[in-house]
Amino acid sequence: MANSAAPRFAVIIPARFESSRFPGKPLAKLHGSTGAAKPLIQRSWEAAVAACDKDQVWVATDDERIADEVCGFGGQVVMTSSECRNGTERCAEAAVQIADCPDVVVNFQGDAPLTPAALIGQLAAALAEDPYAAMTTPALQCSPSTYAHLEADSAAGRVGGTTVIFNRLNQALYFSKRVLPYIPPETPFPAGHVHLHLGIYAYRREDLARYAAASPSTLESLEGLEQLRFLAEGQVVKIVPVDPVGWDCIELNNPSDVAPIEEILRQRGIE
Repeated sequence: MANSAAPRFAVIIPARFESSRFPGKPLAKLHGSTGAAKPLIQRSWEAAVAACDKDQVWVATDDERIADEVCGFGGQVVMTSSECRNGTERCAEAAVQIADCPDVVVNFQGDAPLTPAALIGQLAAALAEDPYAAMTTPALQCSPSTYAHLEADSAAGRVGGTTVIFNRLNQALYFSKRVLPYIPPETPFPAGHVHLHLGIYAYRREDLARYAAASPSTLESLEGLEQLRFLAEGQVVKIVPVDPVGWDCIELNNPSDVAPIEEILRQRGIE
């Protein structure tokens, strides 16, 4: 799907300082191909502006330290409440404050600097094409190395990436921090059956507002996955399937993720 088909959109990167697994994560330094260290929030912002004009991108935070860092590298900041329970609620609050905010808002996760930038336009375009979808989000077919990373995290008792199950209409059935579907240990790598959910979303502003007004669902609270509220409310979450992109799209969920992310930055020549 070509980015030229995408409607006008705003990109909001939600970022909070507090994190039970990695406090201060947005300011954690990541070294690139030249050895230069940049904070995670800057690398995520740079990944987003690779797909659109920087004037379309905002960082939404409740922390002055993060805001100061973003202003320092030339980004735009929207200050939001510390009461936001997740990134989608933070995007909903930020969208109200952005002057002339477009009808389509893209939530680009602040801990996912390896997310392919082209997905921003693809998700916005897919949302415009499906009037029944409240949200669009990608599912990346797992490569053997990504699958191994997920399984290693699971075996070590760490929360790693999120997987998604969807139907033939590319509508999400469930998201989980467990590796789904269950694959017996003796089964060879199940190419095409395990899909990594990348934490990037496109929504219409009216659906964002409806989401923020709804109460968190039980499954959302148990899994710690904000997108499950859409499913609990009976809304359609449209999946955009994505083929492997040539690198592992690892999110920075745990301190142990820093080294593999830095290695991928070096391999891709990202400074």
